[in-house]
Amino acid sequence: MDVAIPANEPERLEALTSYAILDTLPEIGFDEITELAAQICDCPAALISFVDPSRQWMKAKYGLPPDLSECPREISICQVTICNNDILYVPDLVSDQRFNTSPLVTAGLKIRFYCGVPLITDDGYALGTLCVIDFKPRELSFEQREALRRLSRQTMVHLELRRQLLERDEMMRRLEEARDRAVAEKSESERLLLNILPPSIAAELKANQRVKPRFFDSASVIFVDFSGFTRIVETMEPASVIDQLDQHFTRFDDIIARHRLEKLKTIGDAYLAVGGVPEPNRTHAADAALCALQIMDHLNKLNRQREKLHLPAWMARIGINTGPVIAGVVGKHKFTYDIWGNTVNIAERIEAAGVPGRITVSEVTWQHIKGRFEIEPRGTVEVKHKGQVNMYFLNRVKPEFSADPAGTAPNDRFWKPERETP
Repeated sequence: MDVAIPANEPERLEALTSYAILDTLPEIGFDEITELAAQICDCPAALISFVDPSRQWMKAKYGLPPDLSECPREISICQVTICNNDILYVPDLVSDQRFNTSPLVTAGLKIRFYCGVPLITDDGYALGTLCVIDFKPRELSFEQREALRRLSRQTMVHLELRRQLLERDEMMRRLEEARDRAVAEKSESERLLLNILPPSIAAELKANQRVKPRFFDSASVIFVDFSGFTRIVETMEPASVIDQLDQHFTRFDDIIARHRLEKLKTIGDAYLAVGGVPEPNRTHAADAALCALQIMDHLNKLNRQREKLHLPAWMARIGINTGPVIAGVVGKHKFTYDIWGNTVNIAERIEAAGVPGRITVSEVTWQHIKGRFEIEPRGTVEVKHKGQVNMYFLNRVKPEFSADPAGTAPNDRFWKPERETP
């Protein structure tokens, strides 16, 4: 037999693919149609099959061997049926020159009778057939053939409903994936937002699309800046500089977070944080002092190791000032939580006028923390645009309030009988 090719074969195969029916598991709806077709036509066998580029694949069958699921297209009788828009009725295949040499007729199943109806979509593509067969010649009445036509239309209805269900399931799957992506993206955006804004500020921004600036009558501002940074950079690869700065600032982040301070930003090799903002508390000055001591302790330990390796030290100046600030969010596309005011300016000047490896605090900060910390008067220092400013060196937590010999961590007594009131 020659292979029969419909005129619209490429489009037909594309339509067949869209139904996602090939090589699927048996379905009772199609099985019942083949059984009904065999009973109506009084035939021993019936099948629903689809024709792809190389084979006739059987979706449902009645009266045929269970292991028979396909046959090559070139010997298929149904390949001829899909080229017509009407029923193919052959009472005796042996007498029909189109089929009398087919192995399906001369050997194997030895089919003698065939009646098939193409399964045609609304767009006119014949995907396969509903057919009845017999192993001896037979005649069908007009009513039987018409019944077979009606069953073929019901088969297409069933097939179309099946496709719509698959499309619905696919749409639901995509919607579920889109929902999951949206949830994941929202979680990621919220995580990123919390990385740059305090939780209460992020919540206000999400709720109101803006953050109202607030005045805080008492907060403690801490500046950390590496001295001799240019000299260090000149001896290191750029990637190594960035990597080490990241390691330092990450460690600073951990220390700051443990003491309820809020990191605001880094500017080059400078690091800015504040205590008592955006959540007011009574211990921000002591918290800032403890942070400064632990940051300096971290750098001292690191520099002892670097000295053994003959590497330049990372020396820092730290300045702390306490007083009123205004805090708020700036930016529309890239948000920044920041503080402003004379307190911030003085803290920056104190740090700039400081000594590498030492922590310098203002007189206001000294008044808040002098009962719990060892502090060394530095005297007045000329500060740019501020004139003479009294400053103090913060050395350590007093031994009676310290949990470690170095005086960087407070013990239980530090906070008793109650926390210091700014």
